[in-house]
Amino acid sequence: MEKMIPNRPQALELLQEYNQSESLIKHALAVEAVMKHFAELLNEDKEKWGVIGLVHDLDYEKFPDQHCRKTREILAERNWPEAYIRAVESHGWKICTEVEPQEKMEKVLYTIDELTGLIMATALLRPSKSVLDLNVKSVKKKWKQKGFAAGVNRELIEDGARSLGMELEVIIGETIKGMQNVAEEIGLKGEIG
Repeated sequence: MEKMIPNRPQALELLQEYNQSESLIKHALAVEAVMKHFAELLNEDKEKWGVIGLVHDLDYEKFPDQHCRKTREILAERNWPEAYIRAVESHGWKICTEVEPQEKMEKVLYTIDELTGLIMATALLRPSKSVLDLNVKSVKKKWKQKGFAAGVNRELIEDGARSLGMELEVIIGETIKGMQNVAEEIGLKGEIG
């Protein structure tokens, strides 16, 4: 049987089938936007990268103890291409899977997944409660405060940046830009605009 090439409506429907949590859906939309932003920067397939960003935490709400592994099962049953499944699995490297990010797309997902959480937390603390006026300096300041967004694995983000051969500041800046594209959808438009 030929593998299907999933599109955004299919990915969104699948995300909503397995996730009811508003915060998880907003996180998925943020990661999707950042993946599409990086795909554009790197001349890659925006649709593919976006779809992978959208479903990367597909199993997290219902199967947290099987995170990434259950998604493989769900996507394989639906005949998704192996490249998509592997990319999703690889974002859990060193946390819940042994699948090391190899492709550029996998490395970007691995790097920006946790980073979007730190950026979201930083934006929500601002007087504007917006990502639209957020800058790299503000995120770096919060980065150094280990007690702030303590669940965000900064070491993992640094590992990802090294694997991409990109400066951390550049990755933070581009991740902010990606999230700005969907500020309203992810609840970070705040008092601006």
